[in-house]
Amino acid sequence: MTEATTEASRQASRDDLATQVLANNRVAGRRVAVAESCTGGMVCAALTDIAGSSDVFSAGFITYSADAKKTQLEVSGEILETFGEVSLATAWAMAAGALAKSDADVAVAITGIAGPGGGSEKKPVGQVVFARALRGQDPDDYFTQRVQFQSTDRAAIRHAATLFALDLLQPEKDSLRPSEDIELPA
Repeated sequence: MTEATTEASRQASRDDLATQVLANNRVAGRRVAVAESCTGGMVCAALTDIAGSSDVFSAGFITYSADAKKTQLEVSGEILETFGEVSLATAWAMAAGALAKSDADVAVAITGIAGPGGGSEKKPVGQVVFARALRGQDPDDYFTQRVQFQSTDRAAIRHAATLFALDLLQPEKDSLRPSEDIELPA
């Protein structure tokens, strides 16, 4: 596959999933919010690229730095210092903050290491952490998951993380609870 073909294929899969997410949440009568770090707005863009998204999409927060996480989403400095920016606790706090700062019914947060640099033995390139918060849900039951995408290609990791996050916004995912770490191809 050429680079242009790969990008076109990625765009089509992203658009198809975003269209489904919007339609399914529209039927459910609810709004969504997204808090992004390593994807840098790709999930928000996927949703808002679809005409008519404004009746479902409530808010997007691009919180690439620790300071942005603190100021925009009220992620505590203690969480960031104790667990780091790429952690279950930080993703959980980002999702909770996105829900609190919007009128959304469901919020998804993404933080990770897209590479090619910045990884470590404990937190390698391709590690992305997701959280999902549902309004009215016990915060202890928010879904959190650490995913290790099996790639070192920045574009592939960010695309795979975008699709994973979009899928988490589906109403059918409401029953998800905190889960085990998994590995996926990017």
